Amino acid sequence: MNRKKFIVIVFGMITPLLMRAQAPAEIKLYPGGVPGARPVPAGYVEIDANDHASKVTDPTIIPFFPSSVPANGTSVIICPGGGYSGLAIVKEGYDVAKKFNEAGITAFVLKYRLPNDAIMKDKSIGPLQDVQRAIQLIRQRAAEWHLDTAKVGVMGFSAGGHLASTAGTHFNRVTIDNKENISLRPNFMLLLYPVITFGEFANTGSRDALIGKNPDPKLMALYSNELQVTAATPPTFLVQAGDDHTVPVQNSILFYEALLKAKVNAEMHLYQAGGHGFGLNNKTTDDKWFDRCTNWLKQNKFL
Repeated sequence: MNRKKFIVIVFGMITPLLMRAQAPAEIKLYPGGVPGARPVPAGYVEIDANDHASKVTDPTIIPFFPSSVPANGTSVIICPGGGYSGLAIVKEGYDVAKKFNEAGITAFVLKYRLPNDAIMKDKSIGPLQDVQRAIQLIRQRAAEWHLDTAKVGVMGFSAGGHLASTAGTHFNRVTIDNKENISLRPNFMLLLYPVITFGEFANTGSRDALIGKNPDPKLMALYSNELQVTAATPPTFLVQAGDDHTVPVQNSILFYEALLKAKVNAEMHLYQAGGHGFGLNNKTTDDKWFDRCTNWLKQNKFL
């Protein structure tokens, strides 16, 4: 092999790694201005301490690119939970993203705006705008990041699970500028102890934060995502514990039943114990839901 050809090959191998290493820590979703935003009140400053973030006014995605194993083109947007009032951004964001990297999956932690009348003209669509914009942005830059536009998933924990399931059931309700008509439908959903319903088994804190304490029944039905499932809903993987006293396990069950009825590929793992908010590790069992998750992704040809 001549020297020139060797240099070209080596450069071609190194360039993607350099591109990933130099990726910005955070990428703004709306560099030109946040849609539907009100002027930020004095003293309303983003807080990012320990495991939690809150008071987000300029939403971002934080990219995690595989480095120790080859990337396979699959990507997932991770929506941390926190009752729509905070974000467990480490335990249900960064830690999970690093685990996906070990499987060759590119992960983007979504630091989304939390619904608040003080900073939003319509707080019920603020988080949805952010996850739709994240899907749009990743598909726009897929070639740059070596991603497959047909393997872009969303993942959510608790209230983040509500946001992820909203992305997967409301994708035809476009809430952002989309002149290029990029598909806002995620290709798959991964939902961990998710808030799904705003009806009988609702987590009232999440419901009140998103649509108010005395919401219109039509709005409650709209955001009860088990009622929005159709045959076009993306394949879904669900995990929850039966002793979850924060988000009743019926949330996962109702969504799974709706997926079955619509003939959407779905898999659900219900642990007898584990409570709420266990993140990657349900300490009551030796079973690892993440292994079940990657098996499911392979079965459905997303890996």
